[in-house]
Amino acid sequence: MNDKTETAAPPQHSFRDKLRAIGPAVVITGSFIGPGTITTATRTGADYGYSLLWTVAFAIIATIVLQEMAARLGVVTREGLAEAIGKTFQNRILKYLSLGLVGLAIPLGCVAYMGGDLTGSAAGLSSITGVSTQILGPLIGIAILILINYGPYELVEKILMVLVAIMAVVFVFAMFAVGPDWSEVATGLIPSIPPGGLFLVLGLIGTTIVPYNLFIHAVNARKSFASTDELALTKLDIFVAITVGGVITAAVLITAGAVIRGVPVESVAVMSEALRPIMGDFSNYFLSIGLIAAGLSSAIVTPLGASYVLAGIFGWRYDKSDRRFFATNMAILIFGILISATGLNPIAVIISAQVLNGIILPVAVIFLVVITSQARFMREYVNSKLSLTLGALAAIVTLFLGGKSLISTLTALLG
Repeated sequence: MNDKTETAAPPQHSFRDKLRAIGPAVVITGSFIGPGTITTATRTGADYGYSLLWTVAFAIIATIVLQEMAARLGVVTREGLAEAIGKTFQNRILKYLSLGLVGLAIPLGCVAYMGGDLTGSAAGLSSITGVSTQILGPLIGIAILILINYGPYELVEKILMVLVAIMAVVFVFAMFAVGPDWSEVATGLIPSIPPGGLFLVLGLIGTTIVPYNLFIHAVNARKSFASTDELALTKLDIFVAITVGGVITAAVLITAGAVIRGVPVESVAVMSEALRPIMGDFSNYFLSIGLIAAGLSSAIVTPLGASYVLAGIFGWRYDKSDRRFFATNMAILIFGILISATGLNPIAVIISAQVLNGIILPVAVIFLVVITSQARFMREYVNSKLSLTLGALAAIVTLFLGGKSLISTLTALLG
């Protein structure tokens, strides 16, 4: 008899398995590459050239680390982040305060994001068709309402893959078309904050690390991956999809830094005009298609963010078969449609969403890092020392971001 305990070999996955695993994290990329990210990256490049490119790299690394924690939580516990938060506290008051904060702030943020997403995608379509954004925004919202409430989830995931691919082609092509000075671009990877640049540093981080994406990913990973034997596949999915999102953001920033540096940015249309000498009249159509894809991809996911959070808190089913889940999707979309129909400045709507995002983000991140570091939730799949260190760093940065957002909100209210 052999007394030595044999360690089971890690499961081997075929190329086909790896290819089929790409999906849940694409939903996350489609969510954070919305009009907010495109606008913030454009403004950053226009104001500071390539000097804040390092912020994109940091935000993407932090997003990969945090989304991996969320996916691992879902696969290991077979529950979502909201359920885990509810089990964190023995004290009922702390439990209900935490869940109440998450359950209130994230749906409010989703409403603001929904308005910005619909208005942003409508603005891109309007520049091509000439039809008012106040008409196009609600029409796009109605189409998305039908898609996410009546179409199968697999179709939604495939549509998001197509939209992310469109954005990658459009914005990466534009970057190479302008021919930036790559040696200067490389210097932007060295961390530094130019005078007045802190606001955009926080903006780039805040549009990339989105709190409700942590809740969505935990649930979607649980649905897509059957057991802990597939954790390696979740990591591959996350690395590929989130990295593509980072490349898109960086491409927008670099393109703006090359062609509109020093130009005030009110919309992405400014960059379209700057690209006209290089790409001709096609520049407007080209970038508008990218903006439409960004708005649609984010708008498809945003209602699900609120629905997944509330479903986890109140014990609903995580699909449209539960009327309460369905009604939440409807409510977020209807509010977004109303916002887009009023013709509000999309920049103002996006900024208001980012403020709410900044306030709730550190709460979600801290809970995620703490929960995934506890064996009572994760068994032997707790955070490694590297993951814990990077997660703690991300929590500190988001806490700073949240503090700045809260101060700016209070200043605006009291001013």
